[in-house]
Amino acid sequence: MNIIITGASSGVGFEAALELILTGEHRVIALARSADKLSRLLEIAQGLNPDCQLYPVAFDIVHDDYADLIQFIAARFDGKVDALINNAGVLINKPFAQLDETDFVEMLQSNYLGHVRIIQALLPMMAEGSHILNIGSMGGYQGSAKFVGLSAYSASKAALHTLTECLAQELADRNIKVNCLALGSAQTEMLEKAFPGYESPVMAFEMGKYIADFALTGHRFFNGKILPVALSTP
Repeated sequence: MNIIITGASSGVGFEAALELILTGEHRVIALARSADKLSRLLEIAQGLNPDCQLYPVAFDIVHDDYADLIQFIAARFDGKVDALINNAGVLINKPFAQLDETDFVEMLQSNYLGHVRIIQALLPMMAEGSHILNIGSMGGYQGSAKFVGLSAYSASKAALHTLTECLAQELADRNIKVNCLALGSAQTEMLEKAFPGYESPVMAFEMGKYIADFALTGHRFFNGKILPVALSTP
């Protein structure tokens, strides 16, 4: 399969990218803003599988121009994308009364509009039977526990959840499936920022493997679903 994953420089995205190249069966384009961290990803990947087809690209899905990226993807993937994993995102932990409008703009751009941009850019290359997998959060899951300081982050993830449901209907005639995993805690830098001192029962590599496996097979069983993936909500 030809797979693109955003936010691949750290956390669960980093681990999911490694998982996808282990078998050597898939070609993976890994996107993130940090070229240094992507170089580290490639180094580790080649250590695990010297023949891996992993292509790291330093790219900002919110602000960068997509023209060159589209040409790069078309050349490496023969013009066909089988799976897109929208994992990129950032978090602001700040009480609501202290948030300003730019904080909400940043959250919406990074956690929602960036995904809108890349989905629209890649749709012409998405094959019939392909899978768009959005990585959401229990913070944006309706009815879940909510936490002080995460209102802007949670609202942006809720927008991504609703987009998932809408796109599943819009793309049904093309047989493109769209799902969202609303992640609970996993031991990452983002978790430490959200809940300083909390230790998750789930390691980043475990959640990364789950994401990778679901991207490959989840669309056989689900479409338009927001699926909670959480042992607990910290």
